[in-house]
Amino acid sequence: MKQRRLFLYSAALMLSACGGTSADGQGTQTAAKVVMGGPSATIAAAPSKAVALAGNAFITTAPAGAEEEINDNGLANWSNPGTITSAYFRMASAGQVTLGLDARLAGSNNSTIRVTVNGTPFLVKLSVNGARTYPVGTVNVAAPGYVKVDLQGVSKDGGYFGDVSALRVTTSATINYANDPANYYWSRRGPSVHMGYTTPANTEYFYNEVTVPAGQDPEGSYYMANGFGQGYFGIQVKSPSERWVLFSVWDPDGGGKTTLVKKGAGVVDNSFGGEGTGGQSYLSYNWITGNTYRFITRARPDGAGATDYSAWFYAPELGVWRFIATWKRPATTTYLTGAYSFLENFIDTQGYTGRRVSFGNQWARNVSGAWSEVTKARFTGDATVTNVQRMDYAGGLDNGQFYLRNGGFFGDYVPVNQNFTRAATGQQPAVDVTTLPQQ
Repeated sequence: MKQRRLFLYSAALMLSACGGTSADGQGTQTAAKVVMGGPSATIAAAPSKAVALAGNAFITTAPAGAEEEINDNGLANWSNPGTITSAYFRMASAGQVTLGLDARLAGSNNSTIRVTVNGTPFLVKLSVNGARTYPVGTVNVAAPGYVKVDLQGVSKDGGYFGDVSALRVTTSATINYANDPANYYWSRRGPSVHMGYTTPANTEYFYNEVTVPAGQDPEGSYYMANGFGQGYFGIQVKSPSERWVLFSVWDPDGGGKTTLVKKGAGVVDNSFGGEGTGGQSYLSYNWITGNTYRFITRARPDGAGATDYSAWFYAPELGVWRFIATWKRPATTTYLTGAYSFLENFIDTQGYTGRRVSFGNQWARNVSGAWSEVTKARFTGDATVTNVQRMDYAGGLDNGQFYLRNGGFFGDYVPVNQNFTRAATGQQPAVDVTTLPQQ
């Protein structure tokens, strides 16, 4: 794959545009305006901000064999006319916004690209004049929320359409976008959001029900149902053809290793790293959107300075509880604490996709065998949320259940650090935990 560095260039600009048609002859809903990005572009008085593609753009359409990528410098290897790159920034209020592109052209003498801003197309002509800001156009944004900017190649007289490092955004509205280069990987993954549950002391078992709506299951999604202070348990979309039921327990701080005690049929176990280390167990199982799955976790001290953590999964289409695994964590003596659920995307190139999940009918069972319904939860977010790198997240109550939503650059976000209380159902889990399978 040919790599060519991008060079950042910033300049204020004033846009001039005239009506035109697509250079490739393909019609659009709105006739594209043609912008001639020559060196004589007049400088505008309003300040602009550079929205770096490295942290705010994705390849959203990629034909077979396409080589385009978003790297540390922005959009590179842009040669396929079928590839669409989408960049996003958020406006805090409605208003007018003027766009330009920080770009350079190499590998061609001239190219034409289509830049579509919230559905309004513009044709921009690039030429070999070094790195510079090319004017695009001005649109009116009708409501607060994310602005989507699509880039697609139309014509070129050489091998490449150009390299683009940033959107140049001029507006009187406050804008939000990922602006921390050291954390672009995390901002591209998108915000992770959580529901932290209030459970009684000495909780030995925690029960939760999870429903992923149809169409809310893009690749890279993790719907974590039963988290606790030392691990987590939920379902993932690993690839277009594979889904997992995943149960993991971290190693203790200060040394020591979590070890497998036993596992269920068909369950794979190994160690994990990256975001902490520990023991991982998963069942490859193609769970179905729209179905409600049940999860049970158990924590019980073994009396010798360690704690055993176990997990079970119930699929309604199977009608039986499946044992996942039991892990032993050394230097730990505790029952279940810190019960929570989360929603995340774990593939950075999929950070533009949206997902949603509902969590319902939570219950806790104490060491004496008494069940208590769990109806209170607190909505929180990760550093991508608190550092305002992304604002496409939500959580709260919907139809008597807690829900979480993230990704997709939707506009109506819900502020974090809120408490929610769902109505009690009184529907105690119909399970005898003493008869749950152990293999």
